[in-house]
Amino acid sequence: MKVLIEKIMKIPDVYDDFVLGVVNYAKMNPDHVVVLNEFMDSKKDVMTSDVVEFIMKQPDFHTYSANLKKNVS
Repeated sequence: MKVLIEKIMKIPDVYDDFVLGVVNYAKMNPDHVVVLNEFMDSKKDVMTSDVVEFIMKQPDFHTYSANLKKNVS
């Protein structure tokens, strides 16, 4: 995880909420850390939008979304 965070922090357009979101997604499954590190290693000049797009295309992305439905009236 530490290596992933170091890579994230080197992205030129990094911002706090991006870091929080990527780290939280990575924490959900150890495989996420591996695929994110591989993705970032394979892409030169990676930007935050590249990482967000990559995460959103992962087959389990929606598994980790807010699943709790509240009755709002």
